[in-house]
Parts: sequence; structure tokens; C-alpha cells
Amino acid sequence: MKILAEMFSIAPANKDHHPALRCAVGVFIPLLTLVLLGRLDLAIFASFGAFAGIYGRGEPHGSRFSLQLRAGLLMLMVILLASLAARAGGSWGLEGVSATWLLVLATTVVAGGCSVAISWLRLRPAGSLFHIFAFAAIGSIPNQPPLWEGMLVAILTTALCLLIGFSSRVLPGHRTPWVWPRPLRRTPDERRTAWLEGLGYFVAAGLAGSLATLAGQSLGFGHNYWAMVAAVVPLVGHTTVHRVRRGVQRIIGTVLGLVVLAGILMLNLEPWQTVLVMALCQFGAELFIARQYLLAQVFVTPLALISTLLVAPASPSSLLRDRIVETVIGAAVGIAVVLAPALLRRVRRAVRAARPQEPSRPPDSSR
Repeated sequence: MKILAEMFSIAPANKDHHPALRCAVGVFIPLLTLVLLGRLDLAIFASFGAFAGIYGRGEPHGSRFSLQLRAGLLMLMVILLASLAARAGGSWGLEGVSATWLLVLATTVVAGGCSVAISWLRLRPAGSLFHIFAFAAIGSIPNQPPLWEGMLVAILTTALCLLIGFSSRVLPGHRTPWVWPRPLRRTPDERRTAWLEGLGYFVAAGLAGSLATLAGQSLGFGHNYWAMVAAVVPLVGHTTVHRVRRGVQRIIGTVLGLVVLAGILMLNLEPWQTVLVMALCQFGAELFIARQYLLAQVFVTPLALISTLLVAPASPSSLLRDRIVETVIGAAVGIAVVLAPALLRRVRRAVRAARPQEPSRPPDSSR
């Protein structure tokens, strides 16, 4: 009952509307610009470029700029690699099943590598969830826009988010000291932890992507990378109970978010209205992500699926089905990866306890 109560409890607010507003504006302005230009095919590049604004939410302006700059450069590298990977598959003549498995393999490498990079750079939020999503979503776009256009949109959006990050300095009451962070020094334990976390992300994402691909080929659903994203959600947390709770919250929040999405789709919104809804969802997600993960997912789910529909229109019913199936598969895999070490330790202790104890030898009287 305590675990259940904690799952639905909410932490007190801590000026969360400030970072939420920054993130919402960072998404709204680029997407509205693309709507006015008639280039919604580039919306996904703006959406992921805006992820730089998520980092350094409670830091002073100098530290925030440094953290967002690191995060933005890492995301830009992922976007570039995803665009190149999508083109490589076509140039190698890969299509269908072969292209799907290549994308799963590449996304698995990104999951592990970016997890290590995030730990190395000491960025928060931790983990490579955003990078898995960005790489697989962009890599799976069938008709890629010109590379320079996509990268230009991503770079300009990232620059805008950096500007928004310290824009409140124009108000003396909100101005914080501009102190550049000290150079990072990592202890051997931190380096070891970073590599172990990267291994966990590699295993969880790879296993979830493989199972989702096999199941999708048999049952006829797609978007296997949603399972990979959901699989790494439980890997963030200080305790096993907290991590398992996040996995369960991911499933429940996704179901509730799909209900919200169904209501939004019934409205048949115009493109500019859709962009406004995305900004509101981004605001809600950032408002609650640090306080109540389940509630944040109610906003994250429609945000993710609407951004997908903008770039690659699909049947809403199949999209809703794929989202819940992939989320359940991924969250179950992530929870299993979290519980596996604890179960393994218990088995080892049980085996040692079951072994017959050697009789103690009597003392040697000749000595």
C-alpha cells in the first residue's frame, strides 16, 4: 500500500513553471515558424533540437548555459548520425526487415554510448532516453529532407533554447551570477559507474527492440523504438523500488495519455493549433516530470505521438495500438533488467546456504 500511495503522490512545487515555460517557448517558436513556412517535414528536427532546453533546469545562468550547450551538441551529433544512418540504409540497398534490424542495432549502440556520455558530462536528466527517441525516430523517416535543411533547423532551435535559457538575465530580480563551471574531474568510481550504466542501457534497449521487432513482424505492428524508449525508463532511480515504480508509472501514464490524445485527434485541429497543443503538452510535461512521473506521461504521450503524426501521417488507431503495446513490452523488459541483479544475488546466496558445510578439523595437538 505504501508503494501504491507513493506511485500516485506528488511532490511539492519548486518553481517548476519557470523551466516548463522555457521549454514550451523553445518548442512553440520553431514549430510555428515551420508551419508558416509550410515545412512541417522538418518539425521533428526542431522538436529534438529543443531538447537542449530540458537540461540545467534549476541551475544558475552560467552553469545552465554550459550544461545546455553540452546537451545540445550531443543531441545535434545524434541527429546528424540518425540522418546519415537513414541514408546509409538506402544506399546499401537495405529495406524492410533488414533495415529494421539495422536501425535496432544502431539505436542500441546509441543507447549505451549516449548513457556513458551523459554520465561523463554529468547532465541531468540522466540516461539516454531522449537520444534513443531522437535517433530511432529520425532514422526511421522514409523520405528524408535535405540533410543541410534538417541540421540547420536543429542548430537554430538549439541556439534559440540556449538564448531562452539565460533570457531572464534582463530582469535584475531573476539574474544569477554568471560563473562558468569548473572543469569536470571524474573519480574511478564515477567512471566505473558510467560504464555499468551504459551496459544496462545497451542491454535493456537492445532486448526490448529485438522483442518488439519480432512481435511486430508476427502481429503486424510497428514503431519498435517506442519499446526501446520505455525499456530505459526504469533504469533511472536510486533504489530498485523507485525504478520499478517508474516502469509501472510509464505504462499507466501512457494509457491515460492515449485517452487524451484520442480526444485531441477528434478535434481535427489546424497545423498552428496542433503546434499550440504541443507547446502546452511540453509545458505540462516539464511542470510535473520532477514531481509526478505518471502525471507527466499524460502530457508526454500525446506530445510524442503528435510530433510523429506531423512528419509521418498514419492511422490514429494503429498509432494508439502500437504505443500501448510497445510501451508494455519495453517497460516489462526494463523492470526485468532492474530486478535481474537482485534476483541473481538472492540465487547465489541460496546456493551458498544450501551447500554442505565442511566439518571443522580438530586442532593439531602435535604443534
